Amino acid sequence: MIFVTVGAQMPFDRMVRAVDEWAGERRRGDVFAQIGPTEWRPGHVKWTQFLQPPEFAQRVAEAKVIVAHAGMGSIITAMTTGKPILVMPRRGELKETRNDHQLATAQRFLELGKVAVAFDENELKDRLDRLDEVAAAGRVGPWASESLLSTVRGFISGEKTP
Repeated sequence: MIFVTVGAQMPFDRMVRAVDEWAGERRRGDVFAQIGPTEWRPGHVKWTQFLQPPEFAQRVAEAKVIVAHAGMGSIITAMTTGKPILVMPRRGELKETRNDHQLATAQRFLELGKVAVAFDENELKDRLDRLDEVAAAGRVGPWASESLLSTVRGFISGEKTP
């Protein structure tokens, strides 16, 4: 199953429309999308506006790959579950977010080899055709490491400087 998520704060119709068109063109019945608060409705994929945390976790567990906006919550979810993720960043100039922080996030994680990125709808459809090339980002633990916590504690207490 391909799990598409836009996060909880705002819709991302440009990404969801592209996935919906692709699913229709390819006759894919294995796509489920969490589309957020939007008036637009997909015609080719199963969808819901919102998911409660247990159902979200279940969808992630069942997913072969996650397709998401370039939000840190989605990226961290993929990394903590060992799932491959394809991200498409929201763009500030299109009023999809307040600024271009998602472009910067996507670019940096791409450079690190942790995510696959599509910067526009055509690239997204192309990457969807090649999902077998999207590798898992590598696992990270759900909590900060003890060494990081120790460093932060030391910095806060004034005992250590970074």
